[in-house]
Amino acid sequence: MTATSTIKNNLMATIAKQWLTAKIITQKEFARLLEKSTVTSASVHPYIAIIDNKLTNVKTGKPITMEFLTQWVAKMHDMDYLKIDPTKINVNQVTQVISQAYARQHQILPVEVNKKEIIIAVADPNNSVWVSDIQKIHKQSIRRVHANPVDIQRLLFEFYGVNKQVQSAKRRHKGKIADPILNLEQLVKLGSNKDINADDQHVIGLVDWLLQYAFDQRASDIHLEPKRENGLVRFRIDGKLLKVYDLPPMVMAAVTSRIKILSRIDVAEKRRPQDGRIKTLSQGNREIELRVSTMPTTFGEKCVMRIFDPDAVVVNYQDLGFSATEAESWKQLINRPHGIVLVTGPTGSGKTTTLYSTLKKLATPDVNVSTVEDPIEMVDPVLNQMQVNPKIGLQFASGVRTLMRQDPDIIMIGEIRDLETAQMAVQASLTGHLVLSTLHTNDAPSSINRLLDLGVPDYLLRSTLAGVLAQRLIRLLCPHCKSPAKVDAEKWVSMVHPFDIQPPVELFEPVGCDECRNTGYHGRQGVFEMMPISNDIRKLIKNDVPSEKVSAMAYQQGMLPLRIAIAQLLKAGTTSLEEAMRLAPPDFH
Repeated sequence: MTATSTIKNNLMATIAKQWLTAKIITQKEFARLLEKSTVTSASVHPYIAIIDNKLTNVKTGKPITMEFLTQWVAKMHDMDYLKIDPTKINVNQVTQVISQAYARQHQILPVEVNKKEIIIAVADPNNSVWVSDIQKIHKQSIRRVHANPVDIQRLLFEFYGVNKQVQSAKRRHKGKIADPILNLEQLVKLGSNKDINADDQHVIGLVDWLLQYAFDQRASDIHLEPKRENGLVRFRIDGKLLKVYDLPPMVMAAVTSRIKILSRIDVAEKRRPQDGRIKTLSQGNREIELRVSTMPTTFGEKCVMRIFDPDAVVVNYQDLGFSATEAESWKQLINRPHGIVLVTGPTGSGKTTTLYSTLKKLATPDVNVSTVEDPIEMVDPVLNQMQVNPKIGLQFASGVRTLMRQDPDIIMIGEIRDLETAQMAVQASLTGHLVLSTLHTNDAPSSINRLLDLGVPDYLLRSTLAGVLAQRLIRLLCPHCKSPAKVDAEKWVSMVHPFDIQPPVELFEPVGCDECRNTGYHGRQGVFEMMPISNDIRKLIKNDVPSEKVSAMAYQQGMLPLRIAIAQLLKAGTTSLEEAMRLAPPDFH
């Protein structure tokens, strides 16, 4: 047995003894670890060998994870523990500290460089022979932190690989960078792609990494923003934008061009906004759709990609955030033979996920489900999907007119934007079809006024509108770090008014930890306001009816407003008062 494997196996034995003493593992599990420490290969990291045993922490009843193990060893060696968050690392800066070969040899990863010190994550706390070398080169103090060795191994490949691609692309286009100040003038010229090779292998690899990175980080949007000096790459994660990378101007332009090629957008046209889509097959054979939008800005083309993960389309409505009562009401609405069912809310409120989850449920072999969308956001083989194309005169209204001749049972209209589309939705409903669509309103009752304002006759709306679902996405507190908080009685009353709901004994507030990138939140969930159109509400649908009157009748018949759905999450301890007040309608703050 080599000296290296002996050290590693001794580490396994040491950890096992400490865990037995601390009553974290049983005597049986201790014996199993000791036995494994004598046969584990030097090529297998001892942490992986330990985790492979699928141990359970006796004290907590939870599985022992790699993070728990790494934290324990960090404490053993009197070192700080670091959960590496790639979105907070300046990759270009840290990869200049040491070479990739040296980093791989010692299994170390620079994670921060500041005026005081260089912080380096280590996979093996016992290995410090390299510290003096780096101190001599950079003439700065070195602080070692212990991190998950699996993360270090993966990020070593990603960081150095991506940085190499960026630098290679930058060298290839050296001398071709135009004065950024002239970019505004360039936007009014005919676009030319002669200075940018979007098919360059380095650019292709960079775009592939960028997309996979976004999928791994649970991003909902990718922003590529050209600036005077370096362009920004930002991800929207749990509703908040995070900067993840800087790209030199010409590399940013090449990356944008590569994305435009993938999404079948005119690469030469840089003067006007364009839209496209990309379908990717990511690691694990997951098909993920991206909706691409570009627009001209002062320093070049800004590109935003919205990610539509098919895994977000769920089978059970409870997974969307519906309560059992709301799920039952929604089923009753969408199982009607005809009528208009609307989903309302601002951009990014989860309307698309709710609609596609519903359509997947409805699209049985004996039903014809057809859609007209702008653009098609998730391609699904069980649906007959048509995309609006204004260039050839295919608008929402003409699209619905076509679908009505296609013997549909259910029609989904991407959005009701104008009177003509609203009239076609009404017409489709009157001829015996179930019509699902979206609308931009703040709550469910105001959707009636919105349709009346568009010009839909009130008598037709009374005959066809079946129900409205208003929704928002609310951030959920990180379960690893949320902390009890006192109840602010005044804010609670403003939240639940005019309903008399007793406040909980305690609420919870965000703290921030490694698991949630120190935001205090992890993941989002839908909150809903369900308004079926009863006979009493139907009678109120008139051109001059105020939304408050419709709301009062809906409340009287059991509709719970969005802020009550949010209050229920507060009582359950899954979100914070801060987040609740952010989403609650302004007149109740």
